[in-house]
Amino acid sequence: MTRVVVGLSGGVDSAVSAWLLKQQGYEVVGIFMKNWEDDDDSEYCSSRQDWLDAASVADVIGIEIEHVNFAAEYKDRVFAEFLREYQAGRTPNPDVLCNAEIKFKAFLDHAMRLGAEKIATGHYARVREVGGRFQLLKGLDPGKDQSYFLHRLNQAQLARTLFPVGELHKTEVRRIAEEIGLPNAKKKDSTGICFIGERPFREFLNRYLANQPGPIKDDRGRTIGEHVGLSFYTLGQRKGLGIGGLKDKGAPRGGGEHAPWFVARKDLERNTLYVVQGHDHPWLLSHVLRASDASWIAGEPPPAGAYAAKTRYRQQDAACTLENDGEGRFSLRFPEAQWAVTPGQSAVLYDGEVCLGGGVIDASA
Repeated sequence: MTRVVVGLSGGVDSAVSAWLLKQQGYEVVGIFMKNWEDDDDSEYCSSRQDWLDAASVADVIGIEIEHVNFAAEYKDRVFAEFLREYQAGRTPNPDVLCNAEIKFKAFLDHAMRLGAEKIATGHYARVREVGGRFQLLKGLDPGKDQSYFLHRLNQAQLARTLFPVGELHKTEVRRIAEEIGLPNAKKKDSTGICFIGERPFREFLNRYLANQPGPIKDDRGRTIGEHVGLSFYTLGQRKGLGIGGLKDKGAPRGGGEHAPWFVARKDLERNTLYVVQGHDHPWLLSHVLRASDASWIAGEPPPAGAYAAKTRYRQQDAACTLENDGEGRFSLRFPEAQWAVTPGQSAVLYDGEVCLGGGVIDASA
């Protein structure tokens, strides 16, 4: 009997994944990963409740579950990098790093030590083998597809990974959970970054980063406010800027002066935050991006040419042209301008439903 170790998070997706695998005749073992313990008893960190939910799911399904602590690895490999990126004025995506370094590295290694042949998670994605090579495909539910967060996986990782709910829509997953009487069938999906939970983000970062206030300027160079530290803002951000409506002298009432403000640029050398009015301001639009630290699922870059890409998770695929710029670097050109392309986020490349990999955005123009 093939032994599969399932990452049980306490959520409904991983719970149904474990049940499906058991139905398919695998020997299933559950593992609950604890990745964060700095303030575990706080109202925002739900890991104690998640563990209780995961344990009761294992009980209902009839599998063993083990509690494993990866907090030290998480701090070294994910959180330290996360803070470095914020200090550099970029906006990292810790869920991408967490998958590459914890769920499909530390967890995979642990599962192999337990004699597993495969691991499984509740991600909405699929794996397909074609001629001895493994492809990462989008999940069938377009609203839930998580291939974006998994784009740094390699051949060895995909060869050992199962995504049981990748073939299903979320509504079907919830229906199964209710039908088999899972205690977490109606549990809300977790949002928020894995270790921060739902807490106010700025307050959390404040503990770890020194904040150096500085001017907020508009596209004409006028100082219109003060920021609390460049690390605390991301491109395209609209809320929490602390800028009221700004009127030009003699501007007619009801003119465009009340259009919303968006973060458009960060000048680290001068510690200045630039904001612009209006969603479609030219400073927020880019036709080209450059990325580095590329990771390709096939183990080598795809040939230059026409593809589609996402520059943020909740985004429609956008047509683009790939140019490989040498070791681990690439450029994407978009016929249609992309909005608020953000350094530190991932640019992920697709060929239809196949996720090819991607890299970390350095700059855009």
